[in-house]
Amino acid sequence: MNGRRRKAPAAADRKPLLVGAGVVAVLAGAALTVGLWPSGDSGAPSTGRPSGERSAAASADSPTPSPDRTYPLSKTPRTIPAVRDHTPARGPGWRPAKGGRVVVGDGELADEGRLLAKELGLAYAGRGEPRAGDVGLNLTDEDANAESYTLRVADGRVRISGTEEAGVFYGTRTLKQEVHGNATAPEGVVRDSPAKPQRGFMLDIARKHFTAAWIEDRIRELGDLKYNQLGLHFSDDQGFRIASDSHPEVVSKEHLTKAEVRRILALAESRHIDVVPEIDSPGHLGAVIAAHPDLQLRNTAGVASKGALDISKPAAGKIVDELLNEYADLFPGPYWHLGADEYQALTVADPAASYPQLASAATKAYGSGAGIADLATGWLNDRADTVRGHDRTMRAWNDGIFAGGTVQADKDIQVAYWTGKEIGARQPTEYLRSGRELLNYNDEYLYYVLGQPNTFVYPTGQRIYEQWTPLVVRGTSPVSKEYDDQILGASFAVWCDLSGSQTEAQVAAGIRLPLRALTQKLWDPRKPVSSWADFKTLAGKLD
Repeated sequence: MNGRRRKAPAAADRKPLLVGAGVVAVLAGAALTVGLWPSGDSGAPSTGRPSGERSAAASADSPTPSPDRTYPLSKTPRTIPAVRDHTPARGPGWRPAKGGRVVVGDGELADEGRLLAKELGLAYAGRGEPRAGDVGLNLTDEDANAESYTLRVADGRVRISGTEEAGVFYGTRTLKQEVHGNATAPEGVVRDSPAKPQRGFMLDIARKHFTAAWIEDRIRELGDLKYNQLGLHFSDDQGFRIASDSHPEVVSKEHLTKAEVRRILALAESRHIDVVPEIDSPGHLGAVIAAHPDLQLRNTAGVASKGALDISKPAAGKIVDELLNEYADLFPGPYWHLGADEYQALTVADPAASYPQLASAATKAYGSGAGIADLATGWLNDRADTVRGHDRTMRAWNDGIFAGGTVQADKDIQVAYWTGKEIGARQPTEYLRSGRELLNYNDEYLYYVLGQPNTFVYPTGQRIYEQWTPLVVRGTSPVSKEYDDQILGASFAVWCDLSGSQTEAQVAAGIRLPLRALTQKLWDPRKPVSSWADFKTLAGKLD
């Protein structure tokens, strides 16, 4: 991580906001008690009094306190996602002007400082204290959420502080939106923190090749919207899209080079986005099987099962583990997606009769009462052991985590819940009652499937904004609020089943509003104050 302080991926991410003494704000007519936020100073709201200090190079139209003017109380800034708390103050606010600088109080914030300076047309001046016209970035030692921040506009300058770099970065995203279009950042104090620790976008680059440049554009977009995960599903029946040294024979003609992937990873890290790779198995491996047909699962009649490995063969596990180990070295992030969905052997009427080799392997490995679902679960746990050796937090699709049986999926595998339609899919509460942590990929709201096959319909931002919450895991009904802490967040997913149905540009346009609606619902648990029409208008202004 090049010495950069990053947020903890597990328990630290889910630290609840601590109630600060007497910190109360009024938003939309309701009293709101906020948590302990990193402030970097005394925490007292600005009085709007001029400091008497002004950069000699600042332009004449820069907002500057005037002792002869009475300023109205500032209004809450309008951003996406909306800030959760703003304490208004009297004063002219701030906007970037000639002679303004970005300074940092800690060298670890140099990347954030340089990026913001470039975006706002300011000079980056390194370590120092902000003067009038400047933006100062600082790390604090307060015990606050790793992604929280405080943004203070007072005395003709901006101060952004957080306990970790990620929080400070999110503060710079808020400031960037506040001054978009030559607008003025309002006087006062923003205290902000996300409701959910995992806020993701997943892209199927296996069925459709997306260029590195397009993916990089999405990372910039995701960063500005305060997302912190990008999933890459890069292996499926239609393609294997990242270069391989261990098995170059499985790689599709159109693919990302490892140099391109490293540039993607570097850009993602600069935006505090963890890239989550997925090699789905034991199904969805048609591209690997095409180069290794001896590993294809076949029934008693010799008919091949599409994309499915014969997991009774040790060679099947060997090749997948070799790929997992190779890409674990390429992808340094804390998370890994193991797939595990839609294994074709379990979709037939009598799996044991159709695939006796799998039934035999199950009883041999796990005893006389074991079945093919147990063998598939054992496969999942074996792959988890491989990835666990690289110190990753793992997830698998919900329909690959089965009920009952002789073998249970390892408890540390998080549930990526996408559907209730597939064989093996259970109600979300069944996973939650067992204590599992869950990621919400609800296919009713969050699945953008190219070509809209199998009754899928392109999701809209309006439906997400008006109807969905993280508790709506399956269909349109929410689970009980008692499970809120176990639902770590959600991910919007682009699947390319009919890959030619849309171009890259059409996909970018189609997911634009859904991504903005989703980040709002993951960042702030309250019902949005703005109507959808107003939110959509704001999204247009901020683009």
